[in-house]
Amino acid sequence: MATSTQPEAFAASGAEWWRGAVIYQIYPRSFRDTNGDGVGDLKGIADSLDYIATLGVDGIWISPFFTSPMKDFGYDVSDYCGIDPSYGTFEDFDRIIERAHALGLKVIIDQVYSHTSDEHAWFQESRADRTNPKADWYVWADPKPDGSPPSNWQSVFGGSAWQWDGPRKQYYLHNFLTSQPDLNVHNPEVQEAVLDVMRFWLDRGVDGFRLDALNFSMHDPQLRDNPPSGAPMEQVTRPFDMQIKRYNQSHPDIPAFLERLRDVLDEYDGRFTVAEVGGPDPLAEMKAFTEGGKRLDSAYNFDFLYAPELTAERVRASLSHWDGTPGEGWPSWAFSNHDAPRSVSRWSDGEDRQRIARLSMLLLLSLRGNPIIYQGEELGLPQGFVAFEDLLDPEAIANWPHTLGRDGARTPMPWAAGAPQAGFSCANRTWLKVDRDHAALAIDRQIEDPSSVLSYTRQLLSQRRTLPALVDGASELLETPGEIVAFVRSAPQGDVLCAFNLGDSPVEWTPPAEFAEGRIAADAGEVGSGAAIPVVLDGRWGYWAADSRG
Repeated sequence: MATSTQPEAFAASGAEWWRGAVIYQIYPRSFRDTNGDGVGDLKGIADSLDYIATLGVDGIWISPFFTSPMKDFGYDVSDYCGIDPSYGTFEDFDRIIERAHALGLKVIIDQVYSHTSDEHAWFQESRADRTNPKADWYVWADPKPDGSPPSNWQSVFGGSAWQWDGPRKQYYLHNFLTSQPDLNVHNPEVQEAVLDVMRFWLDRGVDGFRLDALNFSMHDPQLRDNPPSGAPMEQVTRPFDMQIKRYNQSHPDIPAFLERLRDVLDEYDGRFTVAEVGGPDPLAEMKAFTEGGKRLDSAYNFDFLYAPELTAERVRASLSHWDGTPGEGWPSWAFSNHDAPRSVSRWSDGEDRQRIARLSMLLLLSLRGNPIIYQGEELGLPQGFVAFEDLLDPEAIANWPHTLGRDGARTPMPWAAGAPQAGFSCANRTWLKVDRDHAALAIDRQIEDPSSVLSYTRQLLSQRRTLPALVDGASELLETPGEIVAFVRSAPQGDVLCAFNLGDSPVEWTPPAEFAEGRIAADAGEVGSGAAIPVVLDGRWGYWAADSRG
């Protein structure tokens, strides 16, 4: 395990350093505040890179810190090449790049190319009239003869995806908030503009990008109505869920744009791209977006992010979609992030959170692909409590009390149990309140406790580096009974059996013969025990076992 400020070598080297790399997601607004305004900042990230490096991860992904009115907390960008003053300065950002690279950490940042803020200069020019140079940079359409919107498309946050605009006397498309107008990425000039944005940050030293809401970046120019999904009312919380999103997203021209994007990335060495691909059936898009090494490197979906339960069936289904077929992209996996309720709360009953935190971390680091750890996941943080009167998330407010919303996954990180605001900030009030139950799980409490989730995570990441099969090896799913899921990760240096019982009851199971003499390298309670492989798997438990060569 890396216990100093200098981590071990990367999981992979050269142009494909990212293959199997572990990425740590930082939501900067909630990570660490250094200027006492109650909002996390870039200096807080820079000052905390030593802590991140000692986890044993390979890189960081920083959620948006660009100039923004913050109606969607940074995902509404008003200047792609500016840093919002609430987060700091370019000097602060350059310090992150310099310090991260000195520690051996790669730096990935978010890019939001499907929409901007309505305060972006591009939109202000576009809405002025129908003939200006940027008139076609956003998605504009005339009303129907009766004055109603051009199509029946619904926004993610509820209501029509069309907003009437007085200056243009037209509707504009917004798949999210009304203050987030959609860019017309069909337009070659728009494509050139966002590629220039990408070059700006690549020249600044970033190592790659996470592309937000990528499948929303192009629409059907014919503006055809979406068909109904047929979802029963008791299963939906918003009109958006009542449609099959056939025409307002997932346009077949998106992969061609990604090839242009890839051409820019290939001008730089060793850069990495991962796409967020949402929707009820995202697999085809994930494959298309990452096909053949000529588009993006990786993609992840919501297989686990919103799953109410962690089941063997779900894991088997997800793994079966990525079997290493030639030309197939490289998957990434996330169990928690800034948009989804924390997995330890979704998958535990409240009494077994530490057990579930260990089990889910072991599973996440077992999957073939890039594991993405969300800040606080290494502490086993549950979903933070946010009272209705303190909610800031527009989606949570609109759907209260039917969803947990996003604010509870964004509450500030607890750094020091006994400090004001759990060490996140010296401000009297933080942008979201610190969950008082999180203080007991603070970093300073866990870092010296060998039995803590944090210590377990650090040991597990260290152990993973000694088992090359877990980094970029192949994966073969085994036939298993009931709630047992097992697969073999293989590499020339040796194979690793990853076996899990995701049910509550012990189950008898005989592993493959080649592992008969193998030993446990890590389990959901301990790392490096060297114990014999058991015949009976306890409920909510799992292990890594090296084959007899290991």
